[in-house]
Amino acid sequence: MKIRKAVVTAAGLGTRFLPATKAQPKEMLPLVDKPLIQHVVEEAVASGIEQVIIVTALGKRAIEDHFDRSFELEHNLRIRGQAQLLEEVRRISDLVSMVYIRQKEQLGLGHAVLTAEQVVGPEPFALMLPDDIIESDVPCLKQMLKVYERYQCSVLAVQRVAPHETSLYGILEAEPVGERTYRVLDLVEKPDPDQAPSNLAIVGRYILTPEIFAALKATAVGKGNEIQVTDALRLLRGKQPVYAYEFDGVRYDGGTPLGLLKASVELALRRPDLREEFLEYLRHLPLD
Repeated sequence: MKIRKAVVTAAGLGTRFLPATKAQPKEMLPLVDKPLIQHVVEEAVASGIEQVIIVTALGKRAIEDHFDRSFELEHNLRIRGQAQLLEEVRRISDLVSMVYIRQKEQLGLGHAVLTAEQVVGPEPFALMLPDDIIESDVPCLKQMLKVYERYQCSVLAVQRVAPHETSLYGILEAEPVGERTYRVLDLVEKPDPDQAPSNLAIVGRYILTPEIFAALKATAVGKGNEIQVTDALRLLRGKQPVYAYEFDGVRYDGGTPLGLLKASVELALRRPDLREEFLEYLRHLPLD
């Protein structure tokens, strides 16, 4: 079955970015001049997704406004002759069919996914986390879809992390079955380095079969008093195969201030209109 829908989770409190996120969604923080969540939605569209379901929460209305039409803004851009900007803001509102659902309590990623069950329905879907920005020639999700087309099972995006970082991720025990592709044998949520089965870490891209919903409902509250997708995937793996794909690309952790800064610098340096002037600034930046 074709993957038509993507769930994008955007209900978190953004506490790592306080006070900046006191009155605006973390997902709307900019990478240069584009908010985090737009990067992820554009990746979904470039991968062939037809509908994006965004799970939001109280205080996240700016996300809906960003992907909506703004007739006043369009009118002002038109009368000022700013045709390129006008075209861009119209493009954003026409990217893809959007559905918004509110997660009324922040009970973890697994709970956020369950919130979208009625809209997703009985079909496989993609799950995308805006904290993870992945730059690649072929969109990360599109790479994963090729694996799904072969195996018709859930597929997790993974990357290798330093051993001391395993306590920050869901970690896999897995066996290779092809180029960059693994069959998942077990999953552990945020293990200490001495208990981690590998350094293959799950990052914020998933393709999930609809059976994940039953697994999530049967999953006990885990670390952080939240429903963890990793724990549900352990249950799912007992009933059907789960695969992992070590994607080709560069991942930035937009969920931390340092990660967002690194991403902003590197993406700015890839912009032809910014690169030379920004490089000149960096060369003369005092380091003490």
